[in-house]
Parts: sequence; C-alpha cells; structure tokens
Amino acid sequence: MILEVRAVQPFFKNGYVVACEKTRDAVVIDPGDEVEQLLEVVRARALHIRNVLLTHAHLDHISGVGRARQVLNAPVYLHHADNFLYQAVVQQGLAFGFKTQPQPPVDGFYEPDQSFEIGKYRIQVRHTPGHSPGGVCLVVEGEDPGERVLLVGDTLFAGGIGRTDLPGGDMATLLRSIRDVLLVFPDDTAVHSGHGAATTIGRERRTNPFLTGLS
Repeated sequence: MILEVRAVQPFFKNGYVVACEKTRDAVVIDPGDEVEQLLEVVRARALHIRNVLLTHAHLDHISGVGRARQVLNAPVYLHHADNFLYQAVVQQGLAFGFKTQPQPPVDGFYEPDQSFEIGKYRIQVRHTPGHSPGGVCLVVEGEDPGERVLLVGDTLFAGGIGRTDLPGGDMATLLRSIRDVLLVFPDDTAVHSGHGAATTIGRERRTNPFLTGLS
C-alpha cells in the first residue's frame, strides 16, 4: 500500500493519498490547504486518482476540494449529514478569521456500507458522527489478512478525540462512534488521523484518557 500524508499551516491538517502499489489506482482524502503537496505526490508517483473522499466537511478538510476536482477530474464524496457544513465553508472561514473560497458541489453522498476499490484494496466507509454529524472513517483493507489501516478524520487522535463544540458536534455520540466502530478493530490496526501522528487502536485503547471504560 502507498500511503502519503501532507500537512501545512495554519491548521497542519493531514491530507492523504492512498494507492495500490501495483495498479497505481488511488484516492485523495480530505484535500485542504496542502492540496498542492498532495497533487505533487500524485504526479511524482504517476497515480490514477479514482475518487476524492472526505471524512467530514470542516473547512480545513475541504478548502482544497475545488483545486483537486479541477486537476484530477475525480468525483468527490461526502456524507449527506455534513453537506450543510460543506455549503457553509465561507462562513466557517469567517468564524476562524480566514477568507475561504466556496467549493464546487460534491458529486455524490456515501451510501450505507458503501465501498470503493483501488486495485487490490477496498475502502469501506463507516459513519462515525460526533465530531460532526456526517463524519466518517475509511477502512482500507488489502487481500492479505490483517492488511488494514483506518483513516479516521477528526474522530480519534493519538492521545485525544475530536472536538465537539462546533455546530453538530456531540460528545456522547462521538464516544459511541469510537466504541462501536473503531474499538472493534484489532489492537495492531494502524490509525491515521486528521491531525498529528499516526497511532494504533491498541495504543489508544490503553493510554487515551478519553477512552477509559469504553471497551
């Protein structure tokens, strides 16, 4: 599996490119202000981008969607419950003191239990509301047993969880999503978040202070 991450100021939000090393089929996940760096990865590795997948619609995760859509001509997917946030990206920017451009409409909304294929890998979409109503986590699985990574947006971080004080956030819902969707995976499952370093399910189960008593 090819998994590249890029982040730039001011939010240092992680944007991802995930690809099959054999077919070069790939997806871009959460293109934000680091979109040019993600596009450079696509060019340098000669990847074929099949989709742009959004974990949620806070402005730092979507500010590069228009540029990615323009260059890659790949359909953009979002959970419908976050479309109100997506459509309000300009207002989101103003709330944080930034001038943000409106983004093009998404091409599709995730269906229940939807998955995407990139070469020998399958990407399953799991709804994980709480940080935002339409937050999702992406489960990337290969042909070999145990070949799996989770891209969790801002649901779970190394040592922390997503904030719930923004519109549509809810702490009880977020913790339930983490318990019911993420903590069911084996401890050695790699977790790649929207901010910060990668971690594992086991590490967060043992050491994350917000998860005490969840599993």
